[in-house]
Amino acid sequence: MSETESSKTPGLSADEEQEVSHNQPPRAAVLHEIIRYQGDQELERTIAALWWSALAAGLSMGLSMMAMGLFYARLPEGESSQVIASLGYSAGFLAVILARQQLFTENTLTAVLPVMTEPTLSNLGRLLRLWSVVLLGNLAGTLLVSYVMLYLPIFDSKTDEAFLDVGRKVMENDLGQMFAKGIISGWMIATMVWMIPAMEHAKIWIILMITYLMALGDFTHIVVGSVEVSYLVWAGEVSWQVFWLNFAAPTLVGNIIGGSFIFALISHAQVRSDSGKPPSQLSVLDKEKLRRRSQE
Repeated sequence: MSETESSKTPGLSADEEQEVSHNQPPRAAVLHEIIRYQGDQELERTIAALWWSALAAGLSMGLSMMAMGLFYARLPEGESSQVIASLGYSAGFLAVILARQQLFTENTLTAVLPVMTEPTLSNLGRLLRLWSVVLLGNLAGTLLVSYVMLYLPIFDSKTDEAFLDVGRKVMENDLGQMFAKGIISGWMIATMVWMIPAMEHAKIWIILMITYLMALGDFTHIVVGSVEVSYLVWAGEVSWQVFWLNFAAPTLVGNIIGGSFIFALISHAQVRSDSGKPPSQLSVLDKEKLRRRSQE
């Protein structure tokens, strides 16, 4: 008899022991397989499907800037207003994730795990194809929504000024800060994606917690930040060259490093080291947990 079996609580029926097993949180390998499977599905989608979903996500991300601007315009001036207004930052993420739209920084984890599991040229090509389409779709949506927010008579002058202030705050960062904060932002989004399958019932709270902290820390995010900074471009305060070189390039690289080369790589290495075999080779119990979660 093994040490584990001898230490069991006495008096449990077979059904009760099975219930204990089924109610254990999923192992890291199960979470890895859930996310890898999701990523593999995304890699199989057509370019048209990816494009329209990514465009919708870019438009939805306008909700983050809209909510923050509305909060700032109605709160008293002062740094304490950021504590409340930062809640608005979560609005776009909630819309995108709950609607299952394509967000580039999510794909720095989900679409990367299949490539790490099977590092072939074919999988790498599929990853670059997905990243390219999703990033372009996200950016197209953000540029469109920021243009609409500025030029259509939707908001009052105080709210318009609040939108400008949000963008100006992003541009206070120099290149090094854009890059470093982008790493943290990419890592936080990857952490959020990893946590959600483990606590699907708390998905909304996980999204709120992670993205609220991102806003409080002023961490740079390529999609949300594109709404904020392109608003300045349309308003004539910033040039397109500054948008692409000073904001987009360092933030994008930072997001990719934080999501793919730090979180995804470490998580993948953890699972491989724990089992000593490919993460896709799960136990019967793990496969049963995976099947049950996919049906929820």
